[in-house]
Amino acid sequence: MEQLIAQNPLLIIITLLWTIPWKGVALWKAAHLGHKKWFIVLLIINTMAILDILYIYIFSKPRHKTETKVSD
Repeated sequence: MEQLIAQNPLLIIITLLWTIPWKGVALWKAAHLGHKKWFIVLLIINTMAILDILYIYIFSKPRHKTETKVSD
């Protein structure tokens, strides 16, 4: 593993350029929406932005509540 990193610094740079923006947006959304557990999970676990992307597009969406109107 150390040889891979030492021989391919460009791979590390590309990986960082891919993951940091996704992580930033996901953490911002989690903090903004008050999702403390998601914020901690996203901060600690690095999944090469897969979990971050899933959170942004799936898990951070508001749930639609069905409204019932009372008829008089």
